[in-house]
Amino acid sequence: MARKLFIGGLAWGTDEEALRGAFSSFGEIKDVRVIRDPTTQRSRGFGFVEFGTDEHAAAAKTAMDGADVDGRRIRVDFAQEKGRSDGPRGGGRDPRPGGPPRGFDGPRGGGRDMHSGGPPRGSDGPRGPRPDRRRRDGER
Repeated sequence: MARKLFIGGLAWGTDEEALRGAFSSFGEIKDVRVIRDPTTQRSRGFGFVEFGTDEHAAAAKTAMDGADVDGRRIRVDFAQEKGRSDGPRGGGRDPRPGGPPRGFDGPRGGGRDMHSGGPPRGSDGPRGPRPDRRRRDGER
């Protein structure tokens, strides 16, 4: 079992103090964190509560999953360790196995245009210059 709980669906205004207050009746709390955006410092809507024992964490998970905190219905589950990929969202899984993300051509750029699926505009491409596709007078 785990002592650390993931808390999702938090209201934007919920801070560490409010989260600690909501979970304090279940036992000794070691740590409380509301995850914030690094640039704006606004809550990202989720956080973590770490208990002193597995039993306290299990009791809090059972009682608080679906409970109302600061006007929002929260989701409570056992937290996953960083890097594990057996969770519902896939965790640290590579989004495109066998290669870099789509549109990435390495540090020097070039190659395919990320938006059109072809060589960048104005480039000759891998097979030489592009043919002029405009019709000339009298051609079909």
